[in-house]
Amino acid sequence: MMQMMSAQKTDTTVDFTLCPRFERTFSFLGKKWNGLIIDVLLQEGPQRFRDLAHKVPRCSDRVLVERLKELEENGVIVRQTFPDNALIEYELTPKGQELQSVMTAVHAWSDKWSCSPTPAEK
Repeated sequence: MMQMMSAQKTDTTVDFTLCPRFERTFSFLGKKWNGLIIDVLLQEGPQRFRDLAHKVPRCSDRVLVERLKELEENGVIVRQTFPDNALIEYELTPKGQELQSVMTAVHAWSDKWSCSPTPAEK
């Protein structure tokens, strides 16, 4: 008669609770239009509101204003005003500029793995 050995089952469950900072960061960067606004500022440098609105055409002016305020409150961009005229520009702070490598990695990943847009997304 063969003796059966009892195999002990070990619990290898890993707690994947997100770090609160990681979760906030992903939520912030993943918010609709934030990534695109950051990308425009990384690629094009300081921009006036109307230029950003032109480069992010599907975003309403109201939402663009909200996103710019949120990016400014989080220290990612700064709103520059010029006293001699009505010119206002938005520019990345050093904190915002540090997102360059993140955005480059996201572009590389999406170029390699992302599906073609559907007709509704175009």
